[in-house]
Amino acid sequence: MKARRIPPLDGLRTIMIGIVSWFHIWQQSWLQPFIGRTSLDWLVRSGYIWVDGTVLMSAFLLYLPYARAARGEGDLPDIREFYRRRARRILPSHYFITLLTFFAICLPWNLYGGNGPWMVKDLATHLTFTFPFFYDTYVATPLGAASWTLAIEAQAYLLFPWIARAFMKAPFRTAGIMLLICFGFRAWCLWGLRDFSMVVNQLINFLDVYVIGIAGAILYTRIEARAGKADTREKGITRIAAALVFFAAGAGLVRLLQFQAGTNGYPQIQARQMIWRPAYALLFLGIMLGSSFGPRPLRAVLGNRVTRFLGGISMNYYLIHQVIVVHLKRIHFPPSVSETPNMAGEQPWQNQFTMAAFGLSLAAAILITYGIEKPCGRLQDQWRARKKASAGEA
Repeated sequence: MKARRIPPLDGLRTIMIGIVSWFHIWQQSWLQPFIGRTSLDWLVRSGYIWVDGTVLMSAFLLYLPYARAARGEGDLPDIREFYRRRARRILPSHYFITLLTFFAICLPWNLYGGNGPWMVKDLATHLTFTFPFFYDTYVATPLGAASWTLAIEAQAYLLFPWIARAFMKAPFRTAGIMLLICFGFRAWCLWGLRDFSMVVNQLINFLDVYVIGIAGAILYTRIEARAGKADTREKGITRIAAALVFFAAGAGLVRLLQFQAGTNGYPQIQARQMIWRPAYALLFLGIMLGSSFGPRPLRAVLGNRVTRFLGGISMNYYLIHQVIVVHLKRIHFPPSVSETPNMAGEQPWQNQFTMAAFGLSLAAAILITYGIEKPCGRLQDQWRARKKASAGEA
């Protein structure tokens, strides 16, 4: 069964990944954002939080077919097809970007410093999505700091068909077990560790986000089914209620991001990120549900041809942007007067660097999507079709 799109989520995905990339660019440029005299420093300074929103959206969309199947609105997803579709989507781009970074940047610039074992380990763990388990391949890797999110997602993909089936059979028990594991691990981290850099973004620390995303998918299908049977008046009430949820969740998210942006020091930043992660997930879910069922103007702003296109290239944009941003700084492009133009607040360098980083990342994402991801996907489909035809003839 072909998945039914939820157009506003294209816009939300674009916004989430755009703000995360803005955070990475800001880390190199130190360009303070303003709208008129209003500072948006809090938004960019807390930009890493939006990764949690992308994880939540992934959990929501992954479980949506299962939630619909539970209501008799489609077939239960086939496990082999689930894995095939995930591999078709992520492997070509991830492998291409990893190998391109390795051969075009890491080796020519000697970023491993002649440390052969580290180089082999780094490449091998990136190709197998296991690099977040080791400090030298996660925190210290020269292959790009953004791909850890994809690694966490890939690890979740391996477990998700079984988690989804457990939710269908015993939702409360399954959610309780996942939350117990997550909160137990998180409590151990907060009370037993002083450095959280290796634990804050492990899959086990996102299990509550997955539970909230799955619960959101179940709620979505119920609202969707009820709205389909509602009369004009009931639909109008639903639209108004959804808009209120959207703006209330947005206001709550702004307040929480401002609170997070006022945090000093990595340990405190990461501790607050773990403590408030369920609240962020609930607020992101409110924004997602509110926009999906909200008034037509809201849905049109977030779900249109432009956002669908940007959403389609967003994964590759996310994977490549941090590599480009750091390398621009490494090769001193654009040229600057100061050796440390970010610290000097040098203009027009800060503006030029920011525009170059966004522009080149967008161009690279388009090339990778239409030059690597989609052609490789078509080749896989053709190979699979030939294999089925051969099996049928036999």
